[in-house]
Order: sequence, then C-alpha cells, then structure tokens
Amino acid sequence: MNYDNENIFAKILRKELPSEIVFEDEKTMVIMDIMPRTDGHMLVIPKAPCRNILDATHDQLNACIATAQKISKGAMDAFKVDGITVQQFNETAGGQEVFHLHFHILPRKSGTQLRPHDGKMADSEILKAYADKIRSII
Repeated sequence: MNYDNENIFAKILRKELPSEIVFEDEKTMVIMDIMPRTDGHMLVIPKAPCRNILDATHDQLNACIATAQKISKGAMDAFKVDGITVQQFNETAGGQEVFHLHFHILPRKSGTQLRPHDGKMADSEILKAYADKIRSII
C-alpha cells in the first residue's frame, strides 16, 4: 500500500486545490465535502500523509478522532440535528475512493436518508454558508 502524493486531499493540504476549510489545527484539517450526502457533510483529514487506517500512526488516528468529536459536537448545534454519522473506508474493497485517510462527518435528522453519492457537486456558496455556520459554533 503506497501513498500517492497526488491524491486530491494531498493537493488540498498543499493548497494546490481550493476547498472550504472549516477547521484546522497542527495535525488535522476539516473541509466541506464537495459532493455532500447531507447538509453540513464534512471530512476530517490528517495533515501528515497516510493512505488509510491500516497505515496511520496512533498519533494521526488520535488527532483525527479528537477533531471528529469536536466537529461533530459543533455540527449538532449548528444544524440542529438529532445525530451524527461518522464513516471511514479502507481500500477499494472497503469503499475507499480517495487514498488519504479521511473521516466523513454527516449531520443527520431523524427519518432523513443520506442523499445518493451521485457525483453532483454542491454550490460553493452553499458550502461556504454551511462552513460559516459550523465555524461560528466551534
């Protein structure tokens, strides 16, 4: 399992590609998912390269989980939701599409299904508004 320095998250971390950054600390970054399955769908990524949970260090995992908890609490308040779904996929057979460790944070209201992963990109102004909403809380 080799890490590809040209994956989309590596490029975002190097600021080679734009993204709506919600939160950033020394070890992690949180960005809005450009193909959201819920309003407020975010991704927590470690800043240091790692392909997925199978090669991540304990430090990377601990940092990502701490950030995921902080962002999830903020999303609960910001979006007035009933719960949070956290997803994480590993390798192609496990559903991973971008080979840089990332955790999906999906704010959820009771009875509301996830939108399909259909490749449709969200409007950047809507993503910015969602990010602003979360940033105002965390």
